[in-house]
Amino acid sequence: MNYPNIGVTRGIAVESPNDSAAGWPAGFHRVDLDLQVGTGHAAFAALAEGIMTWQIQRLAGLTVRAPDRATVGARVVSGFGVGALRLPVPCEVVWAHEPATMTRADGMGIEFAGFGYGTLPGHPELGEEAFAAIMTASGAVHFRLVAFSKPGSLIAKLGSPVAALAQRAVTRGYLNAARSLAGGF
Repeated sequence: MNYPNIGVTRGIAVESPNDSAAGWPAGFHRVDLDLQVGTGHAAFAALAEGIMTWQIQRLAGLTVRAPDRATVGARVVSGFGVGALRLPVPCEVVWAHEPATMTRADGMGIEFAGFGYGTLPGHPELGEEAFAAIMTASGAVHFRLVAFSKPGSLIAKLGSPVAALAQRAVTRGYLNAARSLAGGF
């Protein structure tokens, strides 16, 4: 891995968005989005399965070469771009959590599933990104996207305005994918 605080996105993703200030590495751009996408166990199960099987990336328009499920140590190469013009972005899963009940630091019981992956050499950025499905005690199902990144090379720094636009587009894709995965419930 080529960045600090490996695996920190797990703790941030589990906690309430208002309680997730600790652990972020200094000098990195942060993303912390929480979106209610459905209600009930069927919505949670559909979203969790879509996250753990890379559907969240595929529905967002990325190509994905990876094992069938997100597991710790799995190497992933996503392709970002149009048609045959795709930039390969290699990552490795640094944490994975199959659906299970857990208790947050604030005492709230939740259903939680998700994974986080970090950049590998060859990725234009340095950092980590996490995808989580959360169901609260009231049955509200949330998609949580947590990430930190910064350019990994001089070329990436020079292209950072374009990279920022691309990251925003992919983020919108992730949010739409989460809505789609949990949408029928």
